[in-house]
Amino acid sequence: MLFPELDEDDLHALAEDIKENGLLHPVVLDRSGRIIDGRNRLKACEIAEIEPSYTTYEGDDPDGYALSANIHRRNLTKGQLAMITAKACPLNGQGGRPSSGQGERPLNGQTSRSLSRRLGVSRGIVGNAYIVLQHAPDLVGPVISGATGLNEAYAIAQENKAKANSAEVQLARLREEDPELADQVVEGALTLAGAWAERTERIEEDKRQRRVATRLLDELVPPLAQARGTRTFSRYDPTFASGTPITRETIAHAMTALTEMDQVWQERDLP
Repeated sequence: MLFPELDEDDLHALAEDIKENGLLHPVVLDRSGRIIDGRNRLKACEIAEIEPSYTTYEGDDPDGYALSANIHRRNLTKGQLAMITAKACPLNGQGGRPSSGQGERPLNGQTSRSLSRRLGVSRGIVGNAYIVLQHAPDLVGPVISGATGLNEAYAIAQENKAKANSAEVQLARLREEDPELADQVVEGALTLAGAWAERTERIEEDKRQRRVATRLLDELVPPLAQARGTRTFSRYDPTFASGTPITRETIAHAMTALTEMDQVWQERDLP
Protein backbone atom coordinates (compact mmCIF):
# COMPACT_ATOMS: atom_id res chain seq x y z
CA MET A 1 0.00 0.00 0.00
CA LEU A 2 1.67 3.19 -1.21
CA PHE A 3 -0.55 5.67 0.60
CA PRO A 4 -0.96 5.60 4.38
CA GLU A 5 -4.30 4.97 6.00
CA LEU A 6 -5.91 7.86 7.84
CA ASP A 7 -5.25 8.06 11.55
CA GLU A 8 -8.12 7.55 13.99
CA ASP A 9 -9.04 11.23 14.30
CA ASP A 10 -9.05 11.88 10.54
CA LEU A 11 -11.00 8.68 9.92
CA HIS A 12 -13.73 9.70 12.38
CA ALA A 13 -13.79 13.21 10.87
CA LEU A 14 -14.34 11.64 7.46
CA ALA A 15 -17.08 9.45 8.92
CA GLU A 16 -18.85 12.53 10.32
CA ASP A 17 -18.61 14.26 6.95
CA ILE A 18 -20.12 11.22 5.21
CA LYS A 19 -22.95 11.21 7.77
CA GLU A 20 -23.74 14.84 6.97
CA ASN A 21 -23.06 14.96 3.23
CA GLY A 22 -23.11 11.35 2.09
CA LEU A 23 -20.34 9.51 0.25
CA LEU A 24 -19.33 11.91 -2.51
CA HIS A 25 -16.76 9.60 -4.14
CA PRO A 26 -17.69 5.92 -4.43
CA VAL A 27 -15.22 3.16 -3.59
CA VAL A 28 -13.50 2.08 -6.80
CA LEU A 29 -12.99 -1.61 -7.63
CA ASP A 30 -11.13 -3.26 -10.46
CA ARG A 31 -12.77 -5.90 -12.63
CA SER A 32 -11.92 -8.66 -10.14
CA GLY A 33 -13.46 -6.75 -7.21
CA ARG A 34 -10.19 -5.59 -5.66
CA ILE A 35 -10.36 -2.16 -4.03
CA ILE A 36 -8.02 0.16 -5.91
CA ASP A 37 -9.24 3.44 -4.41
CA GLY A 38 -11.31 4.21 -1.33
CA ARG A 39 -10.10 2.05 1.55
CA ASN A 40 -10.34 4.96 3.96
CA ARG A 41 -13.79 5.92 2.64
CA LEU A 42 -14.96 2.33 3.11
CA LYS A 43 -13.77 2.29 6.74
CA ALA A 44 -15.39 5.67 7.36
CA CYS A 45 -18.69 4.34 5.98
CA GLU A 46 -18.49 1.42 8.38
CA ILE A 47 -17.94 3.83 11.30
CA ALA A 48 -20.80 6.07 10.11
CA GLU A 49 -22.97 2.99 9.49
CA ILE A 50 -23.59 4.19 5.94
CA GLU A 51 -23.88 1.74 3.06
CA PRO A 52 -21.03 2.63 0.66
CA SER A 53 -21.48 2.97 -3.06
CA TYR A 54 -19.12 1.26 -5.52
CA THR A 55 -17.97 1.75 -9.05
CA THR A 56 -15.78 -0.42 -11.27
CA TYR A 57 -12.75 0.87 -13.10
CA GLU A 58 -12.83 -0.43 -16.68
CA GLY A 59 -9.42 0.80 -17.86
CA ASP A 60 -6.17 -1.12 -18.32
CA ASP A 61 -4.10 0.63 -15.63
CA PRO A 62 -5.81 0.23 -12.25
CA ASP A 63 -2.63 0.94 -10.28
CA GLY A 64 -1.99 4.08 -12.27
CA TYR A 65 -5.58 5.17 -11.73
CA ALA A 66 -5.28 4.66 -7.95
CA LEU A 67 -2.01 6.59 -7.89
CA SER A 68 -3.43 9.47 -9.91
CA ALA A 69 -6.63 9.63 -7.83
CA ASN A 70 -4.75 9.78 -4.53
CA ILE A 71 -2.23 12.32 -5.73
CA HIS A 72 -4.90 14.69 -7.00
CA ARG A 73 -7.01 14.23 -3.87
CA ARG A 74 -4.16 14.78 -1.41
CA ASN A 75 -1.92 17.80 -1.06
CA LEU A 76 1.42 16.00 -1.30
CA THR A 77 4.88 17.55 -1.15
CA LYS A 78 7.69 16.77 -3.59
CA GLY A 79 9.32 14.68 -0.86
CA GLN A 80 6.19 12.57 -0.40
CA LEU A 81 5.86 12.07 -4.16
CA ALA A 82 9.53 11.08 -4.43
CA MET A 83 9.12 8.55 -1.63
CA ILE A 84 6.02 7.12 -3.27
CA THR A 85 8.02 6.75 -6.51
CA ALA A 86 10.87 4.95 -4.73
CA LYS A 87 8.47 2.63 -2.95
CA ALA A 88 6.43 1.93 -6.09
CA CYS A 89 9.50 1.17 -8.22
CA PRO A 90 12.16 -0.32 -5.90
CA LEU A 91 15.64 -0.88 -7.30
CA ASN A 92 17.13 -4.34 -7.59
CA GLY A 93 20.68 -3.02 -7.24
CA GLN A 94 21.59 -3.91 -10.83
CA GLY A 95 21.49 -1.03 -13.23
CA GLY A 96 18.82 0.76 -11.21
CA ARG A 97 15.94 -1.15 -12.79
CA PRO A 98 12.72 -1.85 -10.88
CA SER A 99 12.27 -5.23 -9.29
CA SER A 100 9.19 -6.79 -7.78
CA GLY A 101 11.44 -8.65 -5.35
CA GLN A 102 11.58 -5.73 -2.91
CA GLY A 103 8.89 -3.52 -1.46
CA GLU A 104 5.86 -2.69 -3.61
CA ARG A 105 5.54 -4.22 -7.06
CA PRO A 106 6.26 -1.75 -9.90
CA LEU A 107 3.15 0.04 -11.04
CA ASN A 108 2.03 -1.61 -14.25
CA GLY A 109 5.67 -2.06 -15.34
CA GLN A 110 6.59 1.61 -14.93
CA THR A 111 10.16 2.59 -14.17
CA SER A 112 11.04 5.11 -11.51
CA ARG A 113 12.09 7.48 -14.31
CA SER A 114 8.70 7.37 -16.02
CA LEU A 115 6.81 7.57 -12.72
CA SER A 116 8.87 10.51 -11.42
CA ARG A 117 8.24 12.33 -14.71
CA ARG A 118 4.54 11.59 -14.38
CA LEU A 119 4.46 12.93 -10.83
CA GLY A 120 6.62 15.95 -11.61
CA VAL A 121 9.51 15.22 -9.24
CA SER A 122 13.19 15.36 -10.13
CA ARG A 123 15.41 12.29 -10.33
CA GLY A 124 17.69 13.82 -7.70
CA ILE A 125 14.92 13.93 -5.12
CA VAL A 126 13.86 10.42 -6.05
CA GLY A 127 17.49 9.34 -5.60
CA ASN A 128 17.40 10.68 -2.04
CA ALA A 129 14.19 8.74 -1.47
CA TYR A 130 15.92 5.54 -2.60
CA ILE A 131 18.65 6.14 0.00
CA VAL A 132 15.93 6.36 2.65
CA LEU A 133 14.25 3.21 1.31
CA GLN A 134 17.52 1.28 1.51
CA HIS A 135 19.11 2.64 4.68
CA ALA A 136 16.21 3.96 6.80
CA PRO A 137 13.19 1.85 5.75
CA ASP A 138 11.37 2.62 9.00
CA LEU A 139 11.10 6.25 7.84
CA VAL A 140 9.44 5.48 4.49
CA GLY A 141 5.94 5.48 5.99
CA PRO A 142 6.47 8.70 8.00
CA VAL A 143 7.79 10.48 4.90
CA ILE A 144 4.81 9.41 2.80
CA SER A 145 2.37 10.39 5.55
CA GLY A 146 4.09 13.76 5.98
CA ALA A 147 5.10 13.11 9.60
CA THR A 148 8.77 13.32 8.60
CA GLY A 149 10.31 15.43 5.85
CA LEU A 150 12.34 13.71 3.14
CA ASN A 151 15.40 15.87 3.88
CA GLU A 152 15.36 14.84 7.53
CA ALA A 153 14.92 11.17 6.63
CA TYR A 154 17.67 11.43 4.01
CA ALA A 155 20.14 12.82 6.57
CA ILE A 156 19.42 9.91 8.91
CA ALA A 157 19.68 7.41 6.05
CA GLN A 158 23.07 8.87 5.06
CA GLU A 159 24.31 8.40 8.62
CA ASN A 160 23.06 4.81 8.63
CA LYS A 161 24.72 4.19 5.28
CA ALA A 162 28.04 5.59 6.49
CA LYS A 163 27.89 3.43 9.62
CA ALA A 164 27.06 0.34 7.58
CA ASN A 165 29.89 1.01 5.14
CA SER A 166 32.30 1.62 8.01
CA ALA A 167 31.24 -1.63 9.69
CA GLU A 168 31.65 -3.56 6.44
CA VAL A 169 35.13 -2.16 5.92
CA GLN A 170 36.12 -2.93 9.51
CA LEU A 171 34.78 -6.48 9.26
CA ALA A 172 36.63 -7.05 5.98
CA ARG A 173 39.85 -5.80 7.55
CA LEU A 174 39.29 -7.97 10.62
CA ARG A 175 38.77 -11.01 8.37
CA GLU A 176 42.14 -10.34 6.74
CA GLU A 177 43.91 -9.97 10.08
CA ASP A 178 42.05 -12.50 12.22
CA PRO A 179 39.48 -14.72 10.44
CA GLU A 180 38.55 -16.46 13.70
CA LEU A 181 37.40 -13.21 15.32
CA ALA A 182 35.58 -12.17 12.13
CA ASP A 183 33.65 -15.46 12.19
CA GLN A 184 32.64 -14.82 15.80
CA VAL A 185 31.27 -11.40 14.80
CA VAL A 186 29.25 -12.91 11.94
CA GLU A 187 27.92 -15.64 14.27
CA GLY A 188 26.92 -13.02 16.84
CA ALA A 189 29.28 -14.30 19.54
CA LEU A 190 31.17 -10.98 19.54
CA THR A 191 30.33 -7.42 18.62
CA LEU A 192 32.57 -5.73 16.07
CA ALA A 193 33.91 -3.42 18.78
CA GLY A 194 34.51 -6.37 21.11
CA ALA A 195 36.31 -8.28 18.37
CA TRP A 196 38.64 -5.35 17.70
CA ALA A 197 39.33 -5.04 21.44
CA GLU A 198 40.25 -8.73 21.48
CA ARG A 199 42.37 -8.22 18.39
CA THR A 200 44.25 -5.38 20.10
CA GLU A 201 44.89 -7.57 23.16
CA ARG A 202 46.20 -10.35 20.95
CA ILE A 203 48.54 -7.95 19.15
CA GLU A 204 49.90 -6.64 22.44
CA GLU A 205 50.39 -10.17 23.77
CA ASP A 206 52.21 -11.13 20.58
CA LYS A 207 54.49 -8.10 20.98
CA ARG A 208 55.23 -9.08 24.58
CA GLN A 209 56.10 -12.64 23.60
CA ARG A 210 58.34 -11.44 20.77
CA ARG A 211 60.18 -9.10 23.15
CA VAL A 212 60.75 -11.93 25.65
CA ALA A 213 61.91 -14.36 22.94
CA THR A 214 64.26 -11.78 21.41
CA ARG A 215 65.87 -10.95 24.74
CA LEU A 216 66.30 -14.65 25.58
CA LEU A 217 67.99 -15.48 22.27
CA ASP A 218 70.13 -12.31 22.47
CA GLU A 219 71.40 -13.52 25.86
CA LEU A 220 72.01 -17.16 24.83
CA VAL A 221 73.08 -17.42 21.20
CA PRO A 222 75.84 -14.75 20.83
CA PRO A 223 77.89 -16.05 23.84
CA LEU A 224 77.57 -19.59 22.50
CA ALA A 225 78.79 -18.46 19.09
CA GLN A 226 81.73 -16.65 20.68
CA ALA A 227 82.74 -19.87 22.48
CA ARG A 228 83.32 -21.66 19.17
CA GLY A 229 87.03 -22.53 18.61
CA THR A 230 88.03 -21.73 22.18
CA ARG A 231 88.82 -23.99 25.13
CA THR A 232 85.61 -22.91 26.89
CA PHE A 233 83.90 -26.27 26.44
CA SER A 234 86.93 -28.24 27.67
CA ARG A 235 87.08 -26.16 30.82
CA TYR A 236 83.48 -26.76 31.81
CA ASP A 237 83.34 -28.07 35.43
CA PRO A 238 79.93 -29.30 36.77
CA THR A 239 81.05 -28.48 40.33
CA PHE A 240 80.97 -24.79 39.49
CA ALA A 241 77.54 -24.91 37.79
CA SER A 242 75.20 -22.17 39.06
CA GLY A 243 72.17 -24.27 38.17
CA THR A 244 71.49 -27.73 36.87
CA PRO A 245 74.72 -29.12 35.35
CA ILE A 246 74.84 -29.40 31.54
CA THR A 247 74.57 -32.98 30.25
CA ARG A 248 74.93 -34.59 26.83
CA GLU A 249 71.11 -34.61 26.68
CA THR A 250 71.07 -30.86 27.29
CA ILE A 251 73.64 -30.40 24.50
CA ALA A 252 71.51 -32.55 22.14
CA HIS A 253 68.45 -30.43 22.87
CA ALA A 254 70.52 -27.27 22.34
CA MET A 255 71.75 -28.55 18.96
CA THR A 256 68.16 -29.35 17.95
CA ALA A 257 67.11 -25.86 19.04
CA LEU A 258 69.89 -24.28 16.96
CA THR A 259 68.88 -26.38 13.94
CA GLU A 260 65.27 -25.21 14.34
CA MET A 261 66.50 -21.64 14.76
CA ASP A 262 68.53 -21.88 11.54
CA GLN A 263 65.50 -23.20 9.66
CA VAL A 264 63.32 -20.32 10.88
CA TRP A 265 65.98 -17.77 9.94
CA GLN A 266 66.06 -19.22 6.41
CA GLU A 267 62.26 -19.15 6.13
CA ARG A 268 62.20 -15.52 7.28
CA ASP A 269 65.20 -14.68 5.08
CA LEU A 270 67.04 -13.15 8.02
CA PRO A 271 70.84 -12.57 7.78
